[in-house]
This record gives sequence, C-alpha cells and structure tokens, in this order.
Amino acid sequence: MSEPSAARSANMSAIRSKDTKPELRVRRIAHAMGLRFRLHRSDLPGSPDLVFPRHHLAMFVHGCFWHGHGCKRGGSGPKSNTGYWGPKINRTKERDAAAKEALEAAGWRVAVLWECEMKNDESLKSQIKSALER
Repeated sequence: MSEPSAARSANMSAIRSKDTKPELRVRRIAHAMGLRFRLHRSDLPGSPDLVFPRHHLAMFVHGCFWHGHGCKRGGSGPKSNTGYWGPKINRTKERDAAAKEALEAAGWRVAVLWECEMKNDESLKSQIKSALER
C-alpha cells in the first residue's frame, strides 16, 4: 500500500540536494588539488554542483539511486512504491539529460561523477583530472 502524499513529502524533505557526502568529498579533493570552483550556479542549466570557470567545466555529483544509474544500487530500481519512484527517477534522468544538452549548447564541458565510482580518494582525484583534461 502506498503512503499518503503528505507523509511522502515529509520524507522527501529530508533528502538533501546540496552538500551531500559525495559532493563534499569531491569538493575537498578538488580544493586539495589546488582547483578553484563555484558551487551550484543557478544561472547555468541544471545548477551544476561544481563549476570550474577557468576550465569551462560543469560537474555534477550524482547519487546512483536518485539519478537512475545502471550500477547495482541505481539499476535495480525501487523495491517499494514503484508507482511513485519509477516515474520520479525517470523525470530526474530526463532533467539531467536536458541540463547536459543545454550546457553543451552554451559551450560548457560537462562531467558526471557517480557515487558508486568514488571508490577511494586516488581514483576520485584521477576522475577529476580526467574531466579537466578532456
């Protein structure tokens, strides 16, 4: 049985969209690498988590479940209340694709870091370097 929308809204209000643990980790490592960036620029499509103006790079840090990644955590889909979560995750994926397309059309390079791919600090540092060099 699905829960009432008021209860669902109260639960959803606890979900963070900014300053998540994976995002804070990426910020800490990027800063330690000597990189300077802006956070959540609302004037850019999708309000990227980190923006590296010097490199013309917009970076998103995505949670696998919330953004429907194809990994073990995100690919299995929701176990309960699928009538709500399925369409919600699909809308998120569509919004992500539209933001990426709009950023690229405006001349920005776009990088997406997935929560599941952040195994350790060295691999994360390597992913950030790779995104900057593309």
